Amino acid sequence: MADAAGDERQLWFTVLGAVAVRRGEQELDAGSPRQRALLAVLLLQGGRGISAVELVRALWGENPPPAAMDALREYVCRLREVLAPDADMLVSESDGYALRVDEGGLDLRRAERLASEAEHARRTGDPARARELLVRALELWTGEPLAGVPGPYAATWRNRLEERRLSLVETRIPLDLEAGRHAEAVAELTALTAEHPLRERLRELLMLALYRGNRRAEALAAYADIRRLLGKREGVAPSARLSELHRRILRTDPRLPVPEGGRPGPAGGGAARGRPAQLPLDTPDFTGRAALVEELVVHLGPAQGRGVALCAVGGTGGVGKTALAVHVAHAVRPFFPDGQLYVDLQGCGPRPADPETVLGAFLRALGVSDCAIPEGVGERAALYRSVLAGRRVLVLLDNARDAAQVRPLLPGTDGCAALITSRNRLAHLPGTHVMALDVMRTREALALFTRITGEGGEDARAVVAACGCLPLAIRIAAARLVARRAWTAADLVRKLADEHRRLQELQAGDLGIKATFELGYGQLPAPQARAFRLVALPCGLDISLGAAAAVLGLGTEEARRTLEFLVDTSLLESPAPDRYRYHDLVRLYARACAERDEPPERCAAARSRLLDHYLATAARVYTMNRPGEPLLDHLEPTRYPGLAFDDRESALEWLYTEAGNLLACARASAGGSMLRRAADLLLVTKDLADSGTGARQYEQTVVRLLTAALAARDARAEGRLRLLMIHLHIMAGRLAEADREARAAMVLRRHCADPVLSSHALNESGIIAGLQGRHDDAEALLTQALAAYRSYGNHNSAASVLGNLARTYQDTGRITEGVDLAEQCLALYREIGATVRLATGHYELGVALKQAGRPEDALRHLGRAVAIYQDSRQCLWEAMTYWRMAEAHLAAGRPAQAAGRAEEALAILHGPSGRWARANALTVLGHALRRTGHADRARVCWQEALETYEELGSPEAPAVRRLLPADGTAPPAHDADG
Repeated sequence: MADAAGDERQLWFTVLGAVAVRRGEQELDAGSPRQRALLAVLLLQGGRGISAVELVRALWGENPPPAAMDALREYVCRLREVLAPDADMLVSESDGYALRVDEGGLDLRRAERLASEAEHARRTGDPARARELLVRALELWTGEPLAGVPGPYAATWRNRLEERRLSLVETRIPLDLEAGRHAEAVAELTALTAEHPLRERLRELLMLALYRGNRRAEALAAYADIRRLLGKREGVAPSARLSELHRRILRTDPRLPVPEGGRPGPAGGGAARGRPAQLPLDTPDFTGRAALVEELVVHLGPAQGRGVALCAVGGTGGVGKTALAVHVAHAVRPFFPDGQLYVDLQGCGPRPADPETVLGAFLRALGVSDCAIPEGVGERAALYRSVLAGRRVLVLLDNARDAAQVRPLLPGTDGCAALITSRNRLAHLPGTHVMALDVMRTREALALFTRITGEGGEDARAVVAACGCLPLAIRIAAARLVARRAWTAADLVRKLADEHRRLQELQAGDLGIKATFELGYGQLPAPQARAFRLVALPCGLDISLGAAAAVLGLGTEEARRTLEFLVDTSLLESPAPDRYRYHDLVRLYARACAERDEPPERCAAARSRLLDHYLATAARVYTMNRPGEPLLDHLEPTRYPGLAFDDRESALEWLYTEAGNLLACARASAGGSMLRRAADLLLVTKDLADSGTGARQYEQTVVRLLTAALAARDARAEGRLRLLMIHLHIMAGRLAEADREARAAMVLRRHCADPVLSSHALNESGIIAGLQGRHDDAEALLTQALAAYRSYGNHNSAASVLGNLARTYQDTGRITEGVDLAEQCLALYREIGATVRLATGHYELGVALKQAGRPEDALRHLGRAVAIYQDSRQCLWEAMTYWRMAEAHLAAGRPAQAAGRAEEALAILHGPSGRWARANALTVLGHALRRTGHADRARVCWQEALETYEELGSPEAPAVRRLLPADGTAPPAHDADG
């Protein structure tokens, strides 16, 4: 703005950087990227009119959206609002528009006027004035021309304006050389020739600057470089002009002016002390990360008096390491007045930057002549540290491969600092402040997306979620939305919803998530690459070390070393010791690699090993909880061993920690040779359903596998899965559905030689008959089940049947015999050393004793049962026991205690699996409340219970209905309590 008009009311437009408009020092809101594109097109017309048709083509290309003309008119209206009170400078013409900007109101016009004045000064013999004017002109380029503006017109003009800048630079540098500014010219030209390696004019000026700076050998080397590049890339030789300059340098042509101090030669001294400013452009719309930025700024500057400040930022590809580092580097730049060095170390590429080469470039930027730069990493690093001594320089080492690549590039003295980014852990750099960069928080990610697109709301939130809050993915998605005027955020959500195409959708121009991940994957050694592919196959949210070892077919220690290597390269995360997970998009990429690089049979084998691992381990947990039940002998055989546990607590911890992964594995195995093992996995993890926490997910998995078994006509798998469905229906109080499944299971048992199915089908059918009031059927079925269990030594299940028979006896008035059977049930559980099932024995005896009019004895056994259920994490059975304790307290004349136990049951019972039990607890709570004088609350409890019973078709409904007279009043206390 140095050359902008000083009038606070005058508008100042810029296109030689971001497209913007200011009034005095205030920047006005130029609108969306497409609206700024329209402003740019109008400004670049130089006040001439342009038709609406041409404007549409300039903004959207040859295939504009149907509503493009309407959008154009809307943008024009908005621009006029922005320009008010000078809106009349945007005029409508016959078929289009024109923007009449005041003379000097556009940075491009100002730059051209200064360039013209410079040319006049040069021709009239005033090179100093010419150079000053060119410097002022070039200062008007504040970044990439038309930055962030979409459309083909902007792309074309962006190249033109960059070319114009280079031509002005090529005009100014000879004036720099005439003024003796050889060192500054060399530093600038070194960067420019790296950016434009085939531009011969820049190479010519570099050679001349080097020669005039007593660096003849480097000047000749610069020619050798361009000759090699032109031959390799273009198949041509350097121009005649460049070749002539080369010959003149070779023969030390006296007509090539040199500075005082003698002719240049190979042994010429070092150049003047350089002050590099190599930081890349800061991200204009950098968003969030405020705490991390502050943390790095505190560690980096000021560094004076506390040695070399070293910070390393690590994280997966696309997480925003470079953007954060560059942003921080610009923030601390005032602390490093002697310069800032930058290099992309290409650590993820096939050819990482050689430290020796990087040191050579750094030394040149710091003003050391080529002839003074020694060979070898060690000597160059020593000279580099010597040059930096006493100076305050920031070194930004981007995209480092490892500590070995970085170590020679670190400053060695107080006052300097180094900021490093890498996908790999840089654990071997002592004294380094290491920051592991994670994905953005949802709020920050949404802010970034909204800042780029202007879109917010739930659709924007869904886009951010599909991107996994990964900054690069969000920028790509936002860029696609901005570039497509006809799209909405909802359209983008639909495109990203398909996981199989999500990586393909996250591609915009040369930016792509897949390409970013490919860089890291391509550098992996073969064993780690294989692990990266295969460990992504399971469908759980994370994976344990033991499960991953099974997937890979490796021992535990070898698997740990392999996985930790992937963690060190930021392709895998380790949220807890020996647990691993992928970022969602990385997982999709890893699975795509498995589909591409792994034969299908290897993927199938990996999934099979995982299923074996889970089944074998879960079976051990099952038998630890149910000694005396020989289910292990009747499961599908496994080839891969499972885990062993020292105690029951660690076994239960494994089961509930892995619950989601176990069910995900079962769902993914619903087909082919793995179906039966998947069904058995559900059979031995039935405690997950009874725990209450994962009941819905467990039931959905059973339904999915049952559907697969029916399709495969696998009677054995179908039968076992129907047993599980029966159990789930009973626990939820869905007796009609349970009875339907039981009848199907009874048919299957006659055609399937499976003792597990045969015996359990009889037991479950007997339970259902008892609950439905068909007591004769119940007793007959349970008696057959007892014989069936005993026939193959299943003492654990035999004890369970004794408890079920005890209730049948009680329901038919044989109270004493019922208590006797319940005592036999508990005794058998004790005899076989039962653990969690011992609670069932106490539960059944407690129920029987309450029926026998012995509530105190009942409460003693129920209390023991609830303690075991709590210890075993059987939440549903814990709640059922509290309900039974409430009944016992009520029978003992303690309604207040009964209400307390009923409330404890209700606090646990949530979700569909506990609805029937919840209705039971509400019923007894109503009785307890009625006894304590809370008739209205009692009526509410009974009403809710009745609604549940009626919806489930439960036989308890009529009894509860009688508690609610038609007039809505509660019955007398003695009637209510029966």
